[in-house]
Amino acid sequence: MTRPLIDGVLDLHKLEGSTSMDVVRIVKRLTHVKRVGHAGTLDPIATGVLPVCLGQATRLMEYLVDHHKIYRAEFRLGAATDTHDAYGTVTSGQDPSGITRSQVEALLPVFTGEIQQLPPMYSALKRDGKRLYDLARAGLEVERPTRPVSVYSLNMVDWSPPLATIEVECGRGLYVRTLVHDIGAMLGCGAHLSALIRLKVGPFTVADAVTPDVFEEAVEAGTWEDLLSPPDIALLGHDSVTVTASAEEQFRHGQAISLPDVTMYARHLELRRAYTTDGRFLGVLRFNRAEGIWQPEKVFALATPSPYAPSAEPAH
Repeated sequence: MTRPLIDGVLDLHKLEGSTSMDVVRIVKRLTHVKRVGHAGTLDPIATGVLPVCLGQATRLMEYLVDHHKIYRAEFRLGAATDTHDAYGTVTSGQDPSGITRSQVEALLPVFTGEIQQLPPMYSALKRDGKRLYDLARAGLEVERPTRPVSVYSLNMVDWSPPLATIEVECGRGLYVRTLVHDIGAMLGCGAHLSALIRLKVGPFTVADAVTPDVFEEAVEAGTWEDLLSPPDIALLGHDSVTVTASAEEQFRHGQAISLPDVTMYARHLELRRAYTTDGRFLGVLRFNRAEGIWQPEKVFALATPSPYAPSAEPAH
């Protein structure tokens, strides 16, 4: 008998010491689902929320990565490392005993808002086709441009010198360990990340996340599919629209559709999630204001209605 397709997102709690791809391999092995991916890499030192997408949900990973994230980061003053975390080799440092909580807190606004960050050498970014961490392990350091990243809030939550703990809400692309490194550099004593937990990614929280062991138990009990959220949870930050049966047919063939009822106030390139009249997630629409049409960006074929479907009448 053919196994039904599995489409959804798992809120998984990654443990320290494993990579994000280790987690993906575990989910693949346990479920035998072929299409599995994660939405946002966590370093081996990090724990916490790792959304794992299965089946058609893998096509929405890019939207999950764009969601706001919240981290709690503990760092140690007095030593900078080449990896910017406790797994690296100490490269410099000064006695931090004279550093006060108020001094650290006074620096936090400097790292809040849209800031420029220099990606660490120990990262998966590429330079001339090679991963930076491979170059770093070979003892090389190459020039790399700074990147704009958004830090929405940054607060001290614990002060136990030489350890300090901050909570960070940010957008995509921020290296928390580099943020800590830069704080240490400005203080003049050096610092490195000693522990990191991701508390939230969009709608997913660490309070609801399941560990790999709990997930394995659910697989053995045959209840693991109950742990999955529908794929369209990745798009809950965007407005929704229900389309008519005729518009649905156009949508499924990749044809642009007209939605006069929602077009008047729509922004150019605005994204909306689309649903059928019976509540099934149909896909992603993008608005072209110049032409006044909504273009299908991604089309889905899901068998069951979504709990996130709007209850409003179809748009025309």
